[in-house]
Amino acid sequence: MSPKISIAINSYRNPELLRLCLDSVFRHVQRDDFEVLVVDSATEEATRLVLKDYPQVRTFVPHERNVGFPVLLNRSLKEARGEFLFLINHDIILTEGSVDELLRFAESDPKIGIVGPRQVNFNGSEQISCFRFYRPWTIVYRRTFLGKLPFAKRHLDWFLMRDYDRKTPRNVDWVMGSALFVRREAVDAVGLMDTRFFMYMEDVDWCRRFWDAGFRVVHYPDVTVYHYHGKGSAKGGFLRSLLLNRLTWYHISSGAKYFLKYLGKPLPKHD
Repeated sequence: MSPKISIAINSYRNPELLRLCLDSVFRHVQRDDFEVLVVDSATEEATRLVLKDYPQVRTFVPHERNVGFPVLLNRSLKEARGEFLFLINHDIILTEGSVDELLRFAESDPKIGIVGPRQVNFNGSEQISCFRFYRPWTIVYRRTFLGKLPFAKRHLDWFLMRDYDRKTPRNVDWVMGSALFVRREAVDAVGLMDTRFFMYMEDVDWCRRFWDAGFRVVHYPDVTVYHYHGKGSAKGGFLRSLLLNRLTWYHISSGAKYFLKYLGKPLPKHD
């Protein structure tokens, strides 16, 4: 019999956080009809040792090299057997009742394709995890001194949905890919993540395709998870990161691929 929920953890070179994540899963998911998978990139021996302490994990898929975020998630999607899938990064810590409540909400409407829970820092402060779709100038404003100008600040406030109090569920353009509760039926209709995006924009693209296929993408603040979010591509200022930080280049490259992919195509409309 297939499980109701597959919890698929996507991991990369941080066995300590992976252990915390697994502990939270097996502590707070109190049901019999779920399975746990771990798909790991650039696998190290320390990660293999962590997995030996969790025989409840049905599947562990290691990779010798860093294969990129979409490849990890796609492997999770292929391995998972659940009717619903909770795709989380290894730096997500679940809270009591979170999975049951996400399932209840997702089952309330067959058109819900993706649910993104509220994400907070370990000190409880809010993380912005739902957004409006990028415009080309959004990246420019976020990455350069122009972002400090009044017109750019107004645009970035719009992009970050600062007009949304994040206290009630709401349809949104896209949600952060670190925690995605998805319907298998919707994934089958939409397809896997686009692997042309090695890192960044893959979650934007996937959510856009869900909307194009007629499925809702919803931010659901009634469920909170903890997220250790490093923002590696933002370190050191624009010029320094442009010259030295490869994550910045991944972001810029993925942005260019995204806008070329949708050149001339209308944005999805929703309430």
